Amino acid sequence: MQNKKLQPIVYALLIIAGILIGSINNSKIHNNNSENTKINGILDLIQDHYVDSLNIVDFEDKTINAILSELDPHSTYIPVKNIQAVEEDMRGSFSGIGVEFNIIEDSIVVVSAISGGPSEKLAIQSGDRIIKVEEEGVASTGIKNEGVIKRLRGKKGSVVNITIKRRGRAVLMPFAITRDDIPLYSVAAGIMLKDNIGYIKVTRFAATTYDEMMERVNVLQKEGMDKLILDLRGNPGGYLHIANQMCDEFLKDGELIVFTEGHNRDRVENFASKKGQLENTQVIVLINEGSASASEIVSGALQDNDRGIIIGRRSFGKGLVQEQIPMNDGSVIRLTTQRYYTPSGRCIQKDYRGNEKDYYLEQYTRKEEIEFSDSLKFTTKQGRTVYGGGGITPDIIIKRDTTLSYLQINIMISKGWLNEFCLKQSENLKKKNINKPTQIDMTDIYLKYAEFVQQRDVDFKMELGDVELHYFKNLIKASIARNLWDNDIYYSILNQEDEFVKKAINSF
Repeated sequence: MQNKKLQPIVYALLIIAGILIGSINNSKIHNNNSENTKINGILDLIQDHYVDSLNIVDFEDKTINAILSELDPHSTYIPVKNIQAVEEDMRGSFSGIGVEFNIIEDSIVVVSAISGGPSEKLAIQSGDRIIKVEEEGVASTGIKNEGVIKRLRGKKGSVVNITIKRRGRAVLMPFAITRDDIPLYSVAAGIMLKDNIGYIKVTRFAATTYDEMMERVNVLQKEGMDKLILDLRGNPGGYLHIANQMCDEFLKDGELIVFTEGHNRDRVENFASKKGQLENTQVIVLINEGSASASEIVSGALQDNDRGIIIGRRSFGKGLVQEQIPMNDGSVIRLTTQRYYTPSGRCIQKDYRGNEKDYYLEQYTRKEEIEFSDSLKFTTKQGRTVYGGGGITPDIIIKRDTTLSYLQINIMISKGWLNEFCLKQSENLKKKNINKPTQIDMTDIYLKYAEFVQQRDVDFKMELGDVELHYFKNLIKASIARNLWDNDIYYSILNQEDEFVKKAINSF
């Protein structure tokens, strides 16, 4: 909840929140005579008479956020300064120099130059350290990811000058890079596993996701895929129409995908409408507590139409629909106007009547076994029982092993040690001209990692159980391989030890 100092203003403004939000027509806001609204009067009053000086724009933003926080967890306000970043993420591209980077030892280190981007064309390499941007020193300055993005992204066609320190070269290297459109991929991998089983990992539902997925599908089908594992674990969702397009490839013409409904919105139904390229492909969908929104639409549609098996853990439970409403100053309100329902009539949204902290922590504290009341039992097209109450409950549940602890691994990842070590190891292995993952000697590399950790923090004691250690060694190997090759290799290695994927393979 917001600062207590804001609460008297918040409750007063809640009465007139409708004036701020306005009437919605075709997802646009009409603020006729907005200069005379009571909210502006209150803000003017405070600005003119309050005892201390105020940043009125910042104060106004906080007030709007306080109003929206009283509605639901997903109605949000996006100020003008954040609009570009949000739109780039969902559009699936941005304009920049085209590098993946990490901040290691207070330096900006290039992990890889994005294929086809301006940096790759100038032969910028993995391991290069960016020392200056436009003559501004950026090494050992405490720069954060946002600061790097702010300096390297910009208008397409504009030039940014950077200076690079390359290992093995005493002289700094200047580059003048012309920014260009850089894709933000939302399909992380598309690979064949075994027995004609394909695997596609989708990380979010952005504008380009459907096209990316179908590109991978075309390749895999040529390689003989007739079974597909669609991995939506950790996918927070995105565009509804992209989820509909994806479902349309699996479902027959006329089958219901999802419907939406709200107090001020009529029921709108979305149906499959064409002959899908994947209608005859067996499909299993992987979900977990991080799968939300559009991920739940896809998994719910396939489950309710008896089109595929859902494996994993109950999804997040985000079934509120937001409409984007532009304000006069260019900022945006994303206001919840409807709820999603699966074809059987299940509401995807979980309860949000408690506080916001508990709402987001629920996915980590929820019980594995729950009793469903009769009112939460629904039936699929073929009469199977499925369950409502928020989120999608899988057909096959993979329980969390409470005896395992990945805390130490998560700490090492959050400190950046894993990325830093794997980047250095991949640079060393490049010199040895290895050409396949089986040539990576994990016994030797893990010993080096243990020494590396001690150099970073002599007091840090790695105490991993056998299962956690096995997982971590595989993660190190996969991370090094991704630096050497690509994401497909990364997921190929991870999937060899992934219990969700193993269960899916055995369930076809």
